[in-house]
Amino acid sequence: MLHSMTNEPEQQIGVGTPDAFQRLWTPHRMAYIQGENKPSGPEAGDGCPFCDLPGKSDEDGLIIARGSAVYAVLNLYPYNGGHLMVVPFRHVADYTDLDEAETAELALLTKHAMTALRAASGAHGFNIGMNQGVEAGAGIAAHLHQHIVPRWGGDTNFMPVVGHTKVLPQLLADTRAMLAAAWPA
Repeated sequence: MLHSMTNEPEQQIGVGTPDAFQRLWTPHRMAYIQGENKPSGPEAGDGCPFCDLPGKSDEDGLIIARGSAVYAVLNLYPYNGGHLMVVPFRHVADYTDLDEAETAELALLTKHAMTALRAASGAHGFNIGMNQGVEAGAGIAAHLHQHIVPRWGGDTNFMPVVGHTKVLPQLLADTRAMLAAAWPA
């Protein structure tokens, strides 16, 4: 059902049984659910998006910053606006497999991400972490990536609880440009 300028609901094709609910569509989530951009296997040559992204321009790959061993990139399927990841260039699955330089730079870019997110969006807090293995929830388990999810007071509202929907206020390309501009030098 859609509400136009009147209080009378109009039927929208494809929404099922008419009811009093309005619908917010998040079609980008279906790509994630159906496994789009997922590698076909565990090796770097199996279509790993984290191996492919560094070959793109920053704008096309939604890359915010590049270091010598790791890079920061927006999540294509974000939990919140500004949700980004720090990813090693090297195709490695487990945190314990990182060398000292990769570990140090991953920590440094995580700090830079927090600084940029605070400056650009006024983030109050963060969820930071890695899902190690499919069993732990890793969507792409073969290539390590650390999530940095900005949080704000009151950001958990009725939409995710009732509607299982996140409302993102900005296009990913605009978020990338904003965070790249706020990234520490």
